[in-house]
Amino acid sequence: MKLMDEIWEKAKANKKTIVLPEGEEERTLKASGKIVELGLANLVLVGNEKVIKEKAASLGVNLEGVQIADPETSENTTKYANEFYELRKKKGMTPEKADKIVRDPLYYGTMMVKLGDGDGMVSGAIHTTGDLLRPGLQVIKTAPGASVVSSTFIMNVPNCEYGKNGMLLFADCAVNPCPTAEELASIAISTAETAKNLCGMDPKVAMLSFSTMGSAKHELVDKVTKATELAKSMRPDLDIDGELQLDAAIVQKVADLKAPNSKTAGKANVLVFPDIQAGNIGYKLVQRFAKAEAVGPICQGFAKPINDLSRGCSAEDIVNVVAITAVQAQAQEK
Repeated sequence: MKLMDEIWEKAKANKKTIVLPEGEEERTLKASGKIVELGLANLVLVGNEKVIKEKAASLGVNLEGVQIADPETSENTTKYANEFYELRKKKGMTPEKADKIVRDPLYYGTMMVKLGDGDGMVSGAIHTTGDLLRPGLQVIKTAPGASVVSSTFIMNVPNCEYGKNGMLLFADCAVNPCPTAEELASIAISTAETAKNLCGMDPKVAMLSFSTMGSAKHELVDKVTKATELAKSMRPDLDIDGELQLDAAIVQKVADLKAPNSKTAGKANVLVFPDIQAGNIGYKLVQRFAKAEAVGPICQGFAKPINDLSRGCSAEDIVNVVAITAVQAQAQEK
């Protein structure tokens, strides 16, 4: 069974409520109809009810059972505004500004998730990553034990013996340009949890560098070494090791030579890159040269799941990200 098929089945087994703040957008509406048909999640579309229903009808989309929330008319807007004011008043927020801000669909949707009226949120078809992360960080904030929000790609490489039958997780490829050692440690732990919860993996996390176990001396190597030590001390139950060069991380023969005492080297299925340049270049190289399927970026580290879309996404992409968000919400119940 393919990964997304497995995630769809998990989502169906314990349906969660996912908020879509771009409720008037055509691809989002088409995806909503498919999600309803498949039974992947309960949905809330944020936007003007009349516009949403008219567009859905013109597209032939069935929105039966889908909740529509209009910030301009909803009885919850005042509640959300009051709560947002309380969250941000030390930052100079006023009740008047709070009322205006929560009428923005992204902030409205984030407040729904914050107050338990939704289990997760998906956006990005017509908004930037920054548009999504801003309310997420202001309102949802990071999960206990996570010092930073990050991202991961699930890479499915055809005809590949590495990772879990060609499946590996790459992080962080989309959010943190130059993480500190402390942030790298947090990214490693978050990605290990994503590997377990979404992919059913026994995560083996490699902290990547251009050095393997002290073979090179440089401050960039020192950062990865420190991140590895921190991650191990924070989560001794996880299999994390580094610093490792890429070949030592995934090729057993190389690992036997370069890191013979490592339980992770040669077996890694989670690759933590030292910075976003390496991560972004790395996943795109594998995607293009190895014809890999890249699922993501999947956001991780939020107290409640929020996920981003590419503005070039398809309706099918939205369906898949909603299912991923639903499974993340299930995992946070445990």
